Amino acid sequence: MQYKIPVQIENEDPIMLWLSLRQLMIIMSGFWIAYGIFKRMEASVWGEIALVPTIIIVIITLVVALFKSSEMTFVPFVLSFIRYKLNLTERKWNAWVDSYEPMDIWYVPQSDVQKKDNVDLQTKIDKIKEMEEKIKKI
Repeated sequence: MQYKIPVQIENEDPIMLWLSLRQLMIIMSGFWIAYGIFKRMEASVWGEIALVPTIIIVIITLVVALFKSSEMTFVPFVLSFIRYKLNLTERKWNAWVDSYEPMDIWYVPQSDVQKKDNVDLQTKIDKIKEMEEKIKKI
């Protein structure tokens, strides 16, 4: 029995306008927090002064909700950026590994660093002579 698996199962469907359910929830909760801060501050200070932190929270909420770069939303993008900055010199590519375990991504042990061995010139010369002899026999 065969089942057809959707290719774009991770994509979010727009619900209202161009916004997905996740984006709507982020925007609604951010605006709710901003409105609550505005109402609390409005009682003690002028409305214009209470509007400043409210606008800052609204802008941050919109950036978090609407941000998308290379099919990544805001939180995975920020976490990937932090991981990149922390492991900048330690991250290595391995041709025989298809994927990484979570611990492999966050930490690269120092034991993987290759040590430079001293090159013995005489052994290199001997190997070259052996290769020349094999070539002459052919």
